[in-house]
Amino acid sequence: MLEITNLVKSFGGVRATDDVTMTFEAGSLTAIIGPNGAGKSTFFNLLSGAFRPDSGDIRLDGQSIVGLGIGEIVRRGIGRAFQVASIFPSLTVEETMLAAVSAHHGHASRLGSRFPLASTRSHAAHCIEMVGLTAKRDTLSANLSHGDQKLLDIALALVLEPKVLLLDEPTAGMGPEERWRVIEKVRELWERQKITVVFIEHDMDIVFKIAPSIRVLSYGRVLAQGSPQEIRTNPAVIEAYLGTEHEAAA
Repeated sequence: MLEITNLVKSFGGVRATDDVTMTFEAGSLTAIIGPNGAGKSTFFNLLSGAFRPDSGDIRLDGQSIVGLGIGEIVRRGIGRAFQVASIFPSLTVEETMLAAVSAHHGHASRLGSRFPLASTRSHAAHCIEMVGLTAKRDTLSANLSHGDQKLLDIALALVLEPKVLLLDEPTAGMGPEERWRVIEKVRELWERQKITVVFIEHDMDIVFKIAPSIRVLSYGRVLAQGSPQEIRTNPAVIEAYLGTEHEAAA
């Protein structure tokens, strides 16, 4: 379980995160939505250790992670895939994953080895398979489609065997068909691995179809939280973010 209590983070007198309290149950799938400047990215930066909160607490399985370094937070179980995929364009999918697994397992001396350990190869193959890239394991990362690059970035996060996976706009910059393919793979991954997934998303059609639970941020504060139907018909959310089109579609 991931518990956030009274989280505050300010920049130059502006509260980017303002007294945010949320709980993400183990194995849950949750979308974070809200207008630009709502504090969504700051919230993720606080959870992953990139920023330290001014006040408040973040607890993973009952243990506070506030003040820990990014590496230690990763070891505790929080992984993150970014809006812009962090890949190695000159390596194939398989080479990328073998390097990541070797580093994670403390086998840095074997990076680039023609004969990786059997356990390394098995773990890499498993992560590649989980995101549906097995058929493209010999493809250079730079030659993958935008959606497949995003899936590879998610696979890199999975190498770390996270309890909580943070996905920052996983479908950003994609066309409609690829967007749905990637988000369906995310849902399949969540259902299969039973990990906690929290994702930021601006496409409301995706959010309302995929996420059982939605949290809405506005001006750094929690505006609303609930099921898709509750969020779609919430007057405050309609006024601040959705407009009337999604209410009409409810």
